[in-house]
Amino acid sequence: MPVNLSAPHPDDLLPVPGVQLGIAMAGVRKANRRDLLVMRLAEGSVVAGVFTRNRYCAAPVQVCREHLAAGRGIRAIVVNTGNANAGTGADGLARARRTCQALAGLCGLDAQQVLPFSTGVIMETLPVERIEAGLPAALADCRPDQWALAAEAIMTTDTLPKAASRRIEIDGHAVTLTGISKGAGMIRPNMATMLGFVATDAAVAPALLQQLVREAADASFNRITIDGDTSTNDSFIVAATGRAAHAPITDAGSPQAALLREALISLAQQLAQAIVRDGEGATKFITVTVEGGRNDHECRMAAYAIAHSPLVKTAFFASDPNLGRILAAVGYAGIDDLDQGLIDLFLDDVHVVRDGGRHPEYREEEGARVMKQAEITVRVRLNRGPAAATVWTCDLSHDYVSINADYRS
Repeated sequence: MPVNLSAPHPDDLLPVPGVQLGIAMAGVRKANRRDLLVMRLAEGSVVAGVFTRNRYCAAPVQVCREHLAAGRGIRAIVVNTGNANAGTGADGLARARRTCQALAGLCGLDAQQVLPFSTGVIMETLPVERIEAGLPAALADCRPDQWALAAEAIMTTDTLPKAASRRIEIDGHAVTLTGISKGAGMIRPNMATMLGFVATDAAVAPALLQQLVREAADASFNRITIDGDTSTNDSFIVAATGRAAHAPITDAGSPQAALLREALISLAQQLAQAIVRDGEGATKFITVTVEGGRNDHECRMAAYAIAHSPLVKTAFFASDPNLGRILAAVGYAGIDDLDQGLIDLFLDDVHVVRDGGRHPEYREEEGARVMKQAEITVRVRLNRGPAAATVWTCDLSHDYVSINADYRS
């Protein structure tokens, strides 16, 4: 069961002027399920993205990078589930390109104006013929109010669709942001086994949009972990159609850019946290904050060490306050000159460790009380500087093993 997460209500998801979405059942892996999404973007839209840092990246990631670099102006996005088209060599690249060519031909576009995305099983041949056969139905289904179904269409092992909207004002004009994400396992920063798509009608210069996408990813999708695995297909895309009435935003330091940045990061964080809340087999949502570091990098290292640790995560699943595991993770995080005698550890409101040792007033029943909660905050103070960083994770349960053992069934 997802941790304090419910499916978005379709009426809460705001249409974005200049964006239409169509869904079809292409039978990519299984029959009678929505597994093909097409997103059409108005002429003049600006698109930017960030992708997995896994060097063994999937064919669609490689093609997306090529098409974005070509600068032809992206006009369509196509997403299939059930097959990742990763570990498929030259044939996989050819099939990803063939998918783009098929959609481009139906829309009167150049193939380089299409971005392909795939998610699902790795090292299996992409059934591109089924995708080609499903594209006409997806295009015929295109409407601006399909965000809820679009979120459902990109799911794999997710138990719930993930989507959200924001509405802000820039220079007195309404601006809409709506996004969807998917992911539940093989989740590790940089980024996750996740796909994230956000559309806005804001008018943004291309270079600035790329900067905003990177900043939003670093504050959201690059701060989540479920199991420490970095996927081959991770992608986070933002499309700005420019249909809002405000003047184009070109200056990263402007008040208008600040408003858009804040809304984009807020939306991306909600979508990223939804992935953790729906983590495979998750029963608890855990916020890990490390404070008092010399810089953001060492705070992140310590936070990730805690969040990745199987011993820490299984202790949370069992509601067992075996909290020495957290200290051990901080110790091996890679901060070479760490002074353990300065460290404090808090579990929600419970002060567990002071000056590197067990707090004299700490009682294990207090730790157990917190560990039984569905949402828990771990806070570590390094007490060596002004920096802080937060990541989000979940526990590791028996169900995680079962889900991944049976993934291809």
